[in-house]
Amino acid sequence: MSDTFPTTRWLHRFAVATCCAALLPITVGAIVTTMKWGMAFHDWPNSDGHGMFAYPWFGSAIDKFTEHGHRLAGITIGCFSIVLAAWTWKAERRRWVCWLATAVLAGVVIQGLLGGGRVLANDPRMALLHGQFAACVLALMGTVALVTSTGWQAVSGQHPTTPSPRFKTLAWSLPAVLLVQSALGGWIRHLGGGLFEHVGFALAVLVLTTCVVVLAVGHGSQWLKTNAWLLATVLILQLSLGAAAWVTRFGWPASNYVAVQGAPLQVVMRTTHAVTGQLLFLASVTLAVRTLRFDWLTRRVLIANVTTEGGLA
Repeated sequence: MSDTFPTTRWLHRFAVATCCAALLPITVGAIVTTMKWGMAFHDWPNSDGHGMFAYPWFGSAIDKFTEHGHRLAGITIGCFSIVLAAWTWKAERRRWVCWLATAVLAGVVIQGLLGGGRVLANDPRMALLHGQFAACVLALMGTVALVTSTGWQAVSGQHPTTPSPRFKTLAWSLPAVLLVQSALGGWIRHLGGGLFEHVGFALAVLVLTTCVVVLAVGHGSQWLKTNAWLLATVLILQLSLGAAAWVTRFGWPASNYVAVQGAPLQVVMRTTHAVTGQLLFLASVTLAVRTLRFDWLTRRVLIANVTTEGGLA
């Protein structure tokens, strides 16, 4: 994690743009899952025998239009990932960052293959894996954006407080817990089970996230606080969307609200809840990486001090 590297602001901006572009296939894919359109086509990589760019997209039915749009969005993020990897190898001196960008490209390729395998096998379990892996690839993209930012370099000139062992443990446990919660949500969406497990486990997510946010804010670093408050905001939004998704799917007798399956409001709430879950995972990963950054910096200072004292002795 050498700190002697030039600022590459445009590379950082492109890495952020790649994260934003990744939300397109994620969102369209979430709509496809909500509407049960995952098998609109039974072939892949072709669509009803047509090549990817030869399919009569605008004249197709809504299910095929959306699913093919998901495939085209996947190609788009693939192009972004190729440019990101090539640009990083050209502009970055830190080899580990270059390999991280390469991992993003590899992840996008694997994600595409998982999507294709889901269609060819007609297996909803692969659809669940496809959705889970998307969250991991998005988190990788966010990490590249983080380590190429000026903030990553700026904290090296500070004298940060060492993150407590409890803080480090909880910060790195949170992404794992959120992956479990996401898998439970995928169980509902793809396999039709796990509803009460997903709702019950949300309490564990709430408690753990609250602890992480409190410890991050108490650490005193503005760099950590910013990420922590973002994490808290996304969590509140996600819990609200979860409640709205429940109501629009099952109704609310107290207010005489009757849920209508496939209604626009229901589709919007369930889809937004799924996408926001991936953003929550992304925010948890970037906070964990920032914690790792502080831990590494403080250890480096400690080693330097011990070496200096040893030399003087």
